[in-house]
Amino acid sequence: MSDEMETPMDLVVIQEMQLLLAEKRTVLATLRTGIAIFAFPLSILSVLVATSKSYNLHEVAQWLVPMLLINLGLIALAVYLIVRALRKLSHYDRLIQEYKRHHSRLAKLLA
Repeated sequence: MSDEMETPMDLVVIQEMQLLLAEKRTVLATLRTGIAIFAFPLSILSVLVATSKSYNLHEVAQWLVPMLLINLGLIALAVYLIVRALRKLSHYDRLIQEYKRHHSRLAKLLA
């Protein structure tokens, strides 16, 4: 067989790599979502600080405390998503490097 023809094993390896790359895209979407969720509470807090002269803290405490708790929850969710995505991203990067090391055709394709 010539070098240009693909064996069934090559096709399986390429399909496995496509699956890994699809998983990596999903992880990157999760990372992007975590960053967006993290930015939302920060923007709310910056608006509150910027408009702090317009209200008395004691008068709006019943609204401020629950909102701050919700913001803390959103920040915790964002940190969880970001850390989880970064761990999975490094895991998939290691798997992709391992595939590239064992299969020379993949190394050529993904150079």
